[in-house]
Amino acid sequence: MLRACPYLARAWVGDQLVAESRATLRDEQPDRAPSLWFPVDDVMTDLLTSSEVTATPGSDEVAGFVELTGDQLRTELVDFAEGEDRASIKQFPNWGDAADLIEIMDVRSVGDGRYIGAARGDWRRPVVEASQMLGQAVVAAMRHAAGRRAVSASMVFVRGADARLPLVFVLEALSAGRTFTALTARVEQLDRVIASGTILLDVTAPDMIRHTVSAPDIAGPSACPSHDMGVTGRDLRIVDGAYTGDPAAPIGPPTLDAWVRFRDVPDDPALNDGLLTQFTGHLSIAAALRPHAGVGEQQAHVSLSMGINAISISFHRDVRADRWMLYHHLSTAATDGMTHSECRVHDEDGGLLASFTVDAMLRAFGGSGTGDYRSSM
Repeated sequence: MLRACPYLARAWVGDQLVAESRATLRDEQPDRAPSLWFPVDDVMTDLLTSSEVTATPGSDEVAGFVELTGDQLRTELVDFAEGEDRASIKQFPNWGDAADLIEIMDVRSVGDGRYIGAARGDWRRPVVEASQMLGQAVVAAMRHAAGRRAVSASMVFVRGADARLPLVFVLEALSAGRTFTALTARVEQLDRVIASGTILLDVTAPDMIRHTVSAPDIAGPSACPSHDMGVTGRDLRIVDGAYTGDPAAPIGPPTLDAWVRFRDVPDDPALNDGLLTQFTGHLSIAAALRPHAGVGEQQAHVSLSMGINAISISFHRDVRADRWMLYHHLSTAATDGMTHSECRVHDEDGGLLASFTVDAMLRAFGGSGTGDYRSSM
């Protein structure tokens, strides 16, 4: 699939800029990394050498474009929205764009309480994230019980799902009263159950009493470094740059704070809640690993087996995912090959948007679970 890339693209060899363009084309094919085609006029061919970078001309479909390849080549996308204080740089090849993620979250009804989510593979490891499935289930439930807002959702993930294949979400009503609707949600793929949970929705009501816990006293998004998780159109900033995934990173407390914002989100409450939910699975395990020397998420699926088993979330107010959201992760336990985190999501003014918990496994490969990863707190 060939499509225009809406971001400024740059190619470097060391510190030397060799191409820069706002008119590149992104080419995606199944089971391989996407490629980027630069207009010939935007490539500084006099700076290329055969030992560093090869410029391969395109076929008729991409006539006038070249693909740059080479071990010394570094390609990046400059993700900079109007009015922002600085750009967010994403290395290419990347997973995709926030628009791709929104398309996945925007499940569609096929009748009889069944909804289908679009598939989008990842050439590196085509496994569906647990929090994506919960987010899609929330979207499906809010579509199903129109006019009601999700107030809580929980899901247990029992099998891995292939990101290259669509998912089916099966909803069944437990109750549907004047104010509350309770649904079971089952996620299926190839007629196998992948995950199962429950979702509670409400018409909401005026406050009789009101209080929420305060947001942590931490730096705002403008003071935090950007972090690249491979999605353009989504700005992610880690407080104090505390997350790297590197086992050699300095240890710290079992907390991680991250500011997240999507650039363009439809004015759809279901999608906004779904996008908030989709990010709940990204950093809770990392928070559990942070106090322990010699372990990091870069070891996932290499020497450590890790994955999310269950997520529960409560929504406390309407969500706008195109505004800054602060995810505060606190890992309260890492025992018996499992981790548990208690987390909150606040808006930039400190208002509490959602609370969630994550249970995940963390074990050494080989089944013994006896890897010697001791706390250094």
